[in-house]
Amino acid sequence: VGKCIDEYMALRKEADATGKEAQIDERLESIVRKMFDRCLQHGQLEQAVGIALDSCHLDLLKTVVEHGRFDKALLSYALRVCQDLIVSRKFREKALQTMVELYKQLDEPDWIVISQCLMFLDDSESVAEILIKVLEKGGDHALLAYQIAFDLYENEQPQFLAKVCDHISKVSKPAPSKVEEASPEAEMDEQGEANSQGQEPATVEPKVEKKATESEKLLSILQGDTPIKLHLEFLYSNNKTDVTILKNLKSNVEQRNSVCHSAIILANALMHMGTTVDTFLRENLDWLAKATNWAKFSATAALGVIHRGQLSQGQYLMAPYLPSEGSSGSPYSEGGALYALGLMHCDKGSVIRDFLMQSLRNSSGEVVQHGACLGLGLAGIGTNDPEVYDELRKVVFSDSAVAGEAAGISMGLVGVGTGNDITDEMLVLAHDTQHEKITRGLAMGCALNMYGREESADTLILQLTRDQDPILRYGGMFTIGLAYSGTMNNSAIQKLLY
Repeated sequence: VGKCIDEYMALRKEADATGKEAQIDERLESIVRKMFDRCLQHGQLEQAVGIALDSCHLDLLKTVVEHGRFDKALLSYALRVCQDLIVSRKFREKALQTMVELYKQLDEPDWIVISQCLMFLDDSESVAEILIKVLEKGGDHALLAYQIAFDLYENEQPQFLAKVCDHISKVSKPAPSKVEEASPEAEMDEQGEANSQGQEPATVEPKVEKKATESEKLLSILQGDTPIKLHLEFLYSNNKTDVTILKNLKSNVEQRNSVCHSAIILANALMHMGTTVDTFLRENLDWLAKATNWAKFSATAALGVIHRGQLSQGQYLMAPYLPSEGSSGSPYSEGGALYALGLMHCDKGSVIRDFLMQSLRNSSGEVVQHGACLGLGLAGIGTNDPEVYDELRKVVFSDSAVAGEAAGISMGLVGVGTGNDITDEMLVLAHDTQHEKITRGLAMGCALNMYGREESADTLILQLTRDQDPILRYGGMFTIGLAYSGTMNNSAIQKLLY
């Protein structure tokens, strides 16, 4: 019986992958059906869910859930199997769509779970409609809408959230009311009548204004303003770092040891990430100034880690280090400062995007361009912004090894997880350049672009892993890892091992 079930499931999976109708022996179908019915009769519903999903039979999944009278525990189990154990992305999306339909049939639909499923399906319009629908109910339902928004933001999918925000903004705008113009005489008569009866003129409750305020709160969560502010407050108030550790490290390390000097600066940045506490650096400015060249670049960029999320004051904090007209500062400090701005505004870079692009255009030094490209990539992460692509492309065309490497990586950051066609152009540029650094940067950019794309990245993976250039084959390995991140896909693991 076990062999029959395995054979049946293998045939069904093959048919689902190829899109062809499965040619299955009726006797084999009968055996699996009997086993499925037996599971239902004996109340072994989780096993029945396993048979339904392993055999790519979503009708059977609906039958199990209906038999279990839409038990929430059973639905949670089925959803967990869909998310964690289904290897094929194509079938997983079908299964999640089915789960959305089943959850909606509950007496009290779990909108949080439904929204999460729709996010995986990239259905931004449906998510926006759910948020608006829940928000309009008011009371505790408004709090539920805010919680859904927080959960969506935590998943860090900027492009998806931007689409949700756009749809909510369009719907929440009050439609212009069509009111017939009344003559001044009629208005005076109406007001006089109201006064003669001792009544106050009628006033309309500000429902539209209240609705707009709730929508603004929802948008502030989805756009990251509220979560970032709360996160900063939490990190600052719960900062329990022991500065004595840093002081002991500093006193016990030789001053001439640049590697340990940089390590202590980075340790300080990671210990105080997002807390805005840069006391250790301010107290040791002379020691900090001993950093040279790329160590100085990293030391300046470390400020961006400490002040992560300082959106309103980020540019002001970095002003002493940023490039400016007539200044003759260190290019490493200037490049590090631009990189720091990207770290501060990572995933929320609309406020700093134009400044970074202008800095990139105005700079001629490759170190400053290196920092500007990295900052621009982090600020525009996942946005797929065509203007940013154009600026980064120009840097790659300049054929500067240091700046071109950062531009290649940043092109991947801007399109991270989108799987767009920019990878074709990046591969052409990687083959045309004579600089290994640029090739490496573009290879890593291609890998970032395919983050989480699974089977849709296979064409690019095959192209990279069979390329004659060892650096591009190296990039192909990263592409496999990022494309199948967290999937436990055996096929991807075999490609990495063999």
